[in-house]
Amino acid sequence: MSSADDQKRLVGEAAAALVEDGMVVGLGTGSTAALFVRALAARKLQLTCVATSQATADLATGLGLTVAELGETREIDLTVDGADEIGPGLSLIKGAGAALLREKLVWEASRRSIVIGDAAKVVTTLGKCLLPIEVIAFGHKTTHLRICDALSEFDIGIAPRLRMKDGAPVRTDSGNLIYDAACGRIEEPAALAFALKSITGVVDHGLFLDLADQALIGGDTGVTTLEP
Repeated sequence: MSSADDQKRLVGEAAAALVEDGMVVGLGTGSTAALFVRALAARKLQLTCVATSQATADLATGLGLTVAELGETREIDLTVDGADEIGPGLSLIKGAGAALLREKLVWEASRRSIVIGDAAKVVTTLGKCLLPIEVIAFGHKTTHLRICDALSEFDIGIAPRLRMKDGAPVRTDSGNLIYDAACGRIEEPAALAFALKSITGVVDHGLFLDLADQALIGGDTGVTTLEP
């Protein structure tokens, strides 16, 4: 049985093989996306890359890839990124790496987006992992109460927790904070996504819906392709 790391490496290499010389490529954030970046750099193509986080930008430039800011290039041809969960119709939860806002901006600017992951990431219903919600720091405790009210409408009664690291709130690359919601099961992801995005103070959330064009899933027998 192959390990999750082996499966991630396989899908990273498979996704890198889809990139063509001269492309503008969106680079995701997280451990699986990092393996894609390394595999991509090894191909020695002439590319322009758009990174979804400073950590990914630093990795890419360190490997010799050319990184540009979003909006400085033509439309992104292909974005490859990981996910925390991959659900029905390629609905996703993302944001464990605290880059969900920039990831979503890059995904929405891409002609094609591919999600990569190991087999354990595939679920029948979203919600087992935490749902990140990125908020403006100003007044975030009030925003938190509004988020709780919205979640309760979907029978999610556990209050989201402010993400902390080393005794301090985690800050995104944009200077925002993240609340993580333990949803259990998300029966109506589209409705929940709309409700959260409608709250003043919420910048975005980790529900990525109708954005992935394809998934490459690593398993014991190799790489499987999933379509929406």
